[in-house]
Amino acid sequence: METMKLMNRWIFRRGATRITGAGAALLLLLALLVGLAACGDGTPPPPPPPSATETGGAPDGGLVSPTTVVQPTAPLTPTQVTATPPVSETATLPVDGMGDGAESPTVEEPTTPLTDTGAVEPTLLPDTPSPEVETRQPLSTPNLEFGVVAHLYYTDHERALQLAKNGGFDWIRQQIVWKDMEMFEPEHKYVWDQLDPIVEATNAYGLKLLISVVQSPSPYNPMNGLPQDPVALGNFVEAMALRYGDKVHAYEIWNEQNLAHETGGTIVPEDAGHYVEILMECYTRIKAVNPNAYVLAGAPSSTGFTRPDVALSDLEYYQAMYTYKNGIIHDYFDVQAVHPGGSANPPETLWPDNPSTAEGWTDDSTFYYRHIEHVREVMEAHGMGDHQMWITEFGWATANNTPGYEFGNQVSLEQQAEYITGAVQYAYDNYPWLGNMFLWNLNFAVTWQERLEAMRQQDPANPDVQLYWNEANPAQPLHEQASFGILDGDWSPRPSFTRLQQLIAQIKAEQGR
Repeated sequence: METMKLMNRWIFRRGATRITGAGAALLLLLALLVGLAACGDGTPPPPPPPSATETGGAPDGGLVSPTTVVQPTAPLTPTQVTATPPVSETATLPVDGMGDGAESPTVEEPTTPLTDTGAVEPTLLPDTPSPEVETRQPLSTPNLEFGVVAHLYYTDHERALQLAKNGGFDWIRQQIVWKDMEMFEPEHKYVWDQLDPIVEATNAYGLKLLISVVQSPSPYNPMNGLPQDPVALGNFVEAMALRYGDKVHAYEIWNEQNLAHETGGTIVPEDAGHYVEILMECYTRIKAVNPNAYVLAGAPSSTGFTRPDVALSDLEYYQAMYTYKNGIIHDYFDVQAVHPGGSANPPETLWPDNPSTAEGWTDDSTFYYRHIEHVREVMEAHGMGDHQMWITEFGWATANNTPGYEFGNQVSLEQQAEYITGAVQYAYDNYPWLGNMFLWNLNFAVTWQERLEAMRQQDPANPDVQLYWNEANPAQPLHEQASFGILDGDWSPRPSFTRLQQLIAQIKAEQGR
């Protein structure tokens, strides 16, 4: 609706040139002839498609009931979005059992008009510019800001948000599983009942919300990786933007998409082009609804390993993204998300010039926090230097018993606090192109504890309970996700919480906020 209003105002301004004398008479005669010719058989023109804001929206801005569902919208037409990118014909996502070039599974779209569902109407300024990406500048934060990754589903999310607020964080990053939110039987619909209270509560606590979207529904990718059709994800993020408006402040499009299991089972350089097509679609659809929302290019996993059934190295993946179609990605994202490693290496170290003395995980730069400097070099080399980087996951594991994360057994809780605050201080002092830092994580030790206690009550002999349950210290289940946390399983703060709280307050004072 806003797009059409803006187009009309532009047409009226451009058509306001004064015409006088014989020219006016001639135009009147021509208009009369054209009008007679257009009468035809009298068939009325087709009705215009419903506008974005006409498909739902409560006048009071309130959320719908948790049981209310919203039908997915059809793909936007050229009259609704002026810069819809074409889908690549050369970057087909390989999917096991389907083969290159196979058609995507189709889903029957609703045939009945969408009805008012009470979804939140986006808050847009009256003079919002047209969503044409050619003239849009990437959004950026004026200062280094601070966020934390939280798990707010099926837990006391109010308590988690209060602790995040107490810690001085500006942002919450919540990952959502798309396949759990788009239903196909008995009807095709989106369900929002679990996300609604999270969005409302995050805003009520004065925190900004970054949503990370992962895992396609099976009809869009049988392996739940990236969707084969970019429009499918575009439909979903557009519906989310329409529902929540300015209450979702940023969208991260996928997570570590250079890993084979995130794409559909295999990963090759050409898949980066397919991801760019998805990002372009999502950017266009989100910005048409809410130009104020940040759209983040998803963060590849920090790895130097390449094998089609496992991963594509992150630097290869960045290069493939930035060179696809001569760098077309440039105009379709605000921020590049990154996930630097850390292993057991102090934040100021970097291989090979200043290597860590930790045991293992030291002989490649991707094991180090400062590897983001190499990512920045790739960005600038390919003309992406006008975009900020945000770290959407960083942290240090402590003692755990998860295979592959043994490096955490070298890091004490005090060292974790030292490394986390050291990383924040180093970024503040050295990375002017960094706009945000999301610590991994706030409360996963709590959610693991809650899960394990429930499992223990139901079945004390369950081997999974025995694997992670530590009778000597029941508040700290030893899953690696819990070991990264800055809260213990009983909600008490670890040293990293207290130290980071102090540092954030100090930096904000220096920033004047």
